[in-house]
Amino acid sequence: MPRGDKSSYTDKQKRQAQHIEQSEKKEGRSKEDAERIAWATVNKQDGGGNKSGSGRKPDSDKTHTRH
Repeated sequence: MPRGDKSSYTDKQKRQAQHIEQSEKKEGRSKEDAERIAWATVNKQDGGGNKSGSGRKPDSDKTHTRH
């Protein structure tokens, strides 16, 4: 998949990115910055354009050691 290709994202993810982008533009960000922030946010929330449903790993998968 070429860099910047959004075809693997779900319709819901695309709508979320569009909504975030519009909000960022209202805050005075440039179109490029707003788009970058929107997709970074969607990726952080859902793990990118992954349709398998894995998304983010729950905290219980992380290994924590306490001493």
